[in-house]
Amino acid sequence: MNIQTLLRTFARAWALCGMLWVAGVGAQTEERCATLTVSGNPEYPPYLWRDPADESRLIGANADFVQQLGKELGLNLDLRYGGPWGRVQEEVRAGRIDLIAGAFLTLPRLQYMDYFHPAFQGTRTVIWTREELRFNYQRWSDLVPLQGVTVINNSFGEAFDRYARESLKIATVPNLEQAFKLLKAQRADYLIYEDNPGLAYAARYKVTGLRTVLPPISQEGLHVTLSHKSPCNTPELRGRLAAALYKLLQRNPMPKLIESNIQRWQAQNN
Repeated sequence: MNIQTLLRTFARAWALCGMLWVAGVGAQTEERCATLTVSGNPEYPPYLWRDPADESRLIGANADFVQQLGKELGLNLDLRYGGPWGRVQEEVRAGRIDLIAGAFLTLPRLQYMDYFHPAFQGTRTVIWTREELRFNYQRWSDLVPLQGVTVINNSFGEAFDRYARESLKIATVPNLEQAFKLLKAQRADYLIYEDNPGLAYAARYKVTGLRTVLPPISQEGLHVTLSHKSPCNTPELRGRLAAALYKLLQRNPMPKLIESNIQRWQAQNN
């Protein structure tokens, strides 16, 4: 066998190995992507919280919505507890979690995940304060002389997040229970949090003596998002997700899901 024939034989063998490797990787990816891992904020009733019967799982209105979305897609969406909200976002950034079941749209988050439109649920963030504390709140600038508190890694919309960084004094704590304690202990003048989840946790922790102040800080939408680094993030999957989300939202399932999960949360905490 001369050198040219040897080189051609080697080239064909190398090409065959390459095709087999690509086929193997493709098969592994296809198998891996038959199930997508999903997580979200685990302290977010009635939207999401840990299942008391299995704390590795998340339940709530968003979880139920995602299961319906999975049926539309023809894929298994595995909704699991991924740690505190900040850790979940880091896991999505790294591609170890594929999807988030409910995230506000912010510029930093656009750097590591794709958002699907429209939002599947609207939310309202409000000011919480002690009943006896009276201050005139009509606009964000009215908060400048006051001390605020909120939960770490929460976002309340791009515009308010930017204003808060530049102009407000807001401490952050790991969870809402600690935020309520700081407010009750008069170590903060106000708490920033969404109204429905705040009411749910106030009932659980038996927190009294607080009130909400309007107008709301912001009104934002909860989106389904997909990690840029997910091995399943392909144009084909993004198209299927967008179509499935559109079809599901035509049935407007969230009002009933929220109502049933408010009852579920209350039953678990009575």
